[in-house]
Amino acid sequence: MTAVFYAVAMGVSGAGSLVFGKLFDRFGLWILVPLTLLTATYAPFAFFGGTWVALIGTALWGLGMGVHESIVAAAVATMVPASHRGSAYGIFTAGYGTFWLLGSALLGWLYDVSLVWVVLAAVILEIAAIPFIAVTARSREKMRSEGSGDAQGQ
Repeated sequence: MTAVFYAVAMGVSGAGSLVFGKLFDRFGLWILVPLTLLTATYAPFAFFGGTWVALIGTALWGLGMGVHESIVAAAVATMVPASHRGSAYGIFTAGYGTFWLLGSALLGWLYDVSLVWVVLAAVILEIAAIPFIAVTARSREKMRSEGSGDAQGQ
């Protein structure tokens, strides 16, 4: 059953990447706000439901993975000149991986304490990203309005 759930998550991730990549092209970083709110709901579904509800949670988790693998990577490209993208992706991925490890360690520790705390922490940590998304999106808009465009000259 685990393999089926993982396959569903990866299928949703791939399909979500296509759809949300288009939305990113149209709305920019702001599309991450509703997507973050939506994908933050994965934990209650995954941990508090039966099999079918948990499958919905798994699909939402996969959607979140698709968002990160497409939109976030595309966003880095719009913020950095082509000559520095390799370093930018390296720095971004190092930070992403470090915080993924720390978050996973926290959730693993909380799993031994209380499932309610796991879900609360997962939801709170995901929603906590929204102010950072908003600041970055506003900064990008300000740069564009001042005529500096983005790294691709748009």
